[in-house]
Amino acid sequence: MINLSDLDSNIYLLDGDTIIDSGTGSNFVRLYEIFKQMKLDFDNIKNIVNTHMHWDHIGGNGFFKNAKIHIHEKDSDVLEKGNAEMCNSMYFSGNMHPMKVERKLKEGDEIFGFKVLHTPGHTAGSICLFDPKDNILVSGDTIFSDGVGRTDLPGGNESDLNDSIEKLSNLNIEAILPGHGEPVLKSGNKAIKNIISSVAEEL
Repeated sequence: MINLSDLDSNIYLLDGDTIIDSGTGSNFVRLYEIFKQMKLDFDNIKNIVNTHMHWDHIGGNGFFKNAKIHIHEKDSDVLEKGNAEMCNSMYFSGNMHPMKVERKLKEGDEIFGFKVLHTPGHTAGSICLFDPKDNILVSGDTIFSDGVGRTDLPGGNESDLNDSIEKLSNLNIEAILPGHGEPVLKSGNKAIKNIISSVAEEL
C-alpha cells in the first residue's frame, strides 16, 4: 500500500505491473521516489484499476503512459469525456483531460485475480475488488476501517450505499484494504458489522 497524503487515495501495487487507483497526481515526485526505491519505473505499470471516478483516485492515471485503464461502466463516461465537474478535479486543482478506458467493468467480472463487486453509493460506478481465495476486499471509498464513503459528492446516493454495505456484510471478509486510511488486516466481517451498527446509531 502506498499512501502519499491524506487527500490522495491509497495506491495498491499488484505483481509489479498493475495498480489499483493512482491518487491525485499532485504528489508525482514522492510517488516517483517510492517507485525508485522499489526498483520500479512508471513505465512498468501496464494496468490501472480505478475503484471509482473521483479525482483523488484517477488524477495520477496520466503519469502511467503504458497503462490501460479499467473502471466500472457507470463511471467510465466521466473519464472518457473528461468531465471535470463529476470527477471533482477542481477541488484538487487538477487538470482533467479525457482518458481512454480499456475495459468497462461490471458486476461479477474477474480481473487480476479479483472478482468485481458493483457497490454504488459513493458514485454510481463504485466497485470493490474481492479475492475469494484469501478473503481480501479492496474497498475503494465504499467502506473504510472506521466508516463509510460520503454520498454528498458527485454521483453519491445514500440509499445505494446502504445497500452496498449490506451486500458486503454477507461476504466472508478477513482483510479490508480501503481507498483511504489504514487497512483492516483481520476480522473484516466484524469491522463491517461494527460500522453498520455505528451508522445505524447516527440515524
